[in-house]
Amino acid sequence: MNRIESADKREGASHIASAGSGANDFVLWREVAMAYASPAVMAGIGGLVTADKGLQIAALTTIGGASALVAWMLGLWLRSLGGKSRWVAGANRVVVTGAFALGGAAFGLFAAWAIPYLFGIVRPFDHAAWLDRIWFDFPLSGTIASTIITWRWRLAVRKNFSFKGEERR
Repeated sequence: MNRIESADKREGASHIASAGSGANDFVLWREVAMAYASPAVMAGIGGLVTADKGLQIAALTTIGGASALVAWMLGLWLRSLGGKSRWVAGANRVVVTGAFALGGAAFGLFAAWAIPYLFGIVRPFDHAAWLDRIWFDFPLSGTIASTIITWRWRLAVRKNFSFKGEERR
């Protein structure tokens, strides 16, 4: 029995293992950190160039935070159930990534719609400036995070397994 087979028996076959080393290529905390850092750094640079303090603050809060949350939720789903779904594992990578990017944008729009109502229930007379930004920040962050996570997950699946789900040697 090689290292991959023994790791499959210990940890379950749903994880994505590297063919030679038994290590995971899709490590969720690294992917979430990348999904947070990528849009936060770009928005922060944009805020510095345009001297927009609101964008600089939003880069670290609503933009980066929403990206990290979407990346974490999608990464958990892909890691546990994504490989079992035939269309996610077998379809063209661009098609799957595009579908999840649209889903991330839709989730961001739903969150941007729901947050003001929830915020209004908690603090009915307080209006925060960040509520005006979320209609742009949340859908964009959801799209970026979904694209990053799905693309990198599919890359790890293709690298470690053949098209039929069998291990490459």
